[in-house]
Amino acid sequence: MTLRDVLKRGEAELSEAGVPEAECNAWYLFSRCFSLERSGYFLRQEEPAGEKECAEYSKLLALRRTRMPLEYILHETEFMGLTFSVDERVLIPRQDTEILAEELLKVCEGRDVLDLCTGSGCIGISLAVLGKCRSVLLSDISAGALEIAGRNADGNGAAVSMVQSDLFENIRGRFDIIVSNPPYIPSGQIASLMPEVRDYEPRTALDGHEDGLAFYRCIIKESRGFLRRNGILALEIGADQGQAVSSRMEQWGYHDIEIKKDLAGLDRIVWAVVKEEM
Repeated sequence: MTLRDVLKRGEAELSEAGVPEAECNAWYLFSRCFSLERSGYFLRQEEPAGEKECAEYSKLLALRRTRMPLEYILHETEFMGLTFSVDERVLIPRQDTEILAEELLKVCEGRDVLDLCTGSGCIGISLAVLGKCRSVLLSDISAGALEIAGRNADGNGAAVSMVQSDLFENIRGRFDIIVSNPPYIPSGQIASLMPEVRDYEPRTALDGHEDGLAFYRCIIKESRGFLRRNGILALEIGADQGQAVSSRMEQWGYHDIEIKKDLAGLDRIVWAVVKEEM
C-alpha cells in the first residue's frame, strides 16, 4: 500500500465509526506515525508505506474509533501557541479558554496570579510565559493534574509555583488576579455529552454538581479574602451561566462586573474587581 492508500483507509475507518472531523483526525494520527508534514506527504504519497508505521497507525486508529480524544492519543495539544502534555487526568485545553487567557494577558504584567483548578496548567503557564507576571501559582485538588501541570511548566520554561489544594484550603497570601476554569456542567447533563468528553475526560473536572454553580459559589465567596485591593477575579463559565455568576459576584461586593463573550458570541467569562480587601 502507498502512503496515500494508508491515509485514505484511515479516513474511511474513522468516518465509518462516526468520529467527528474524521479526515483531520486521520491526518494527525498519520502524521505522527509516519513523521510527515503535509509538504513531505504530497511529495511522497505514492511511495510504499512502511510495515512498522502501518501497524502503529492501525493501533492509533483503533483507539480513536473508541472515541478516545485525539489529544489523549497524541498526549499533547496546543494552547496559546504553546504545547501542552495531556492525559486522562486533566481536561483538554480548549480554544474557548484562550479567550480568558488573552483577556488576562492585557492586565497581568507585574502582578501575582493564582490559577485555581489549574488542570493542565494551560492558563497559568500561558500567563507566566507570555504575560510577564510577577508570580504565578498553580493550584489543583488532583496530584495527577499537578504532575501534568509541572511537566508543562518545565516544557514551556514557565516560572511557576504549585500547591495541591481543595480550592482555597492550602492557599496562603494575597493575589492581584485569581483566575479559574472550574467544573461547571450540571451533574444531570454529563450523560448527554459527547463520548470523547463523557467517557474519557475526568468527571471531577467537569461536574459542577446539581446546578453547575457549586464551585462558583465557593470561589466567589472565598476569593474576597485572597484578593488585594483592585484585584481581579476572572472565571470561565458555561454559556447559560453568566447572569447567575455575575449576580453572585454582586452579592459579595464585587465591582465592575463584566460578562465577556467567546468567538461564537456566547457568554464565556465573568470578570470582576474588588475595590477593598476583606
